[in-house]
Amino acid sequence: MSAGTNELVFEPLPLAGAYLVVSTRHRDERGWFARSWDAAELAAKGLTGVMDQSSFSFNAKLGTLRGLHYQIAPHQEAKLVTCVRGTIWDVIVDLRPDSPTFRRWHGEELDSRDLRAMYVPEGFAHGFLTLSDESLILYQISVGYAEAHGRGIRWDDPALSIKWPASPSVIEARDLGYPDFDPADLGR
Repeated sequence: MSAGTNELVFEPLPLAGAYLVVSTRHRDERGWFARSWDAAELAAKGLTGVMDQSSFSFNAKLGTLRGLHYQIAPHQEAKLVTCVRGTIWDVIVDLRPDSPTFRRWHGEELDSRDLRAMYVPEGFAHGFLTLSDESLILYQISVGYAEAHGRGIRWDDPALSIKWPASPSVIEARDLGYPDFDPADLGR
């Protein structure tokens, strides 16, 4: 690896400030090596490069839905989400009232074969549906969890019209109980 070589490739998504992040793999007889996070490269793109927390989410069954989760100010989170085992349908929703893509959603299939990651900017809701059993997701997060600032939106809110690839079969009661999106909730 040479100095100055970009190790991460940022592919813009249709929502302002969101990216697919692809790691450059360096192969040899042992296998390969790839960088998954680089604060300097993120900062050079104008993205949050600070990581205060790293978390895993293991999901035993295909059809497990988690989300849609977000945190309100002053604890809004940027996330880099990578599926390190299995496959998921990863969904983000722009909740920034001043954004040109406000209330729009985008979904991407993430899997352990290519290790593409989704960069989720501050001010977005995030959720996913597992497309395989025993999926494992790695979150790299800019701020720690702040329970009093945590919020959620119903996964099937008709105003968002998210096109999930299948109906979920496992959803936690808390996620089922989230309300439809109300912009007034962003300030509460």
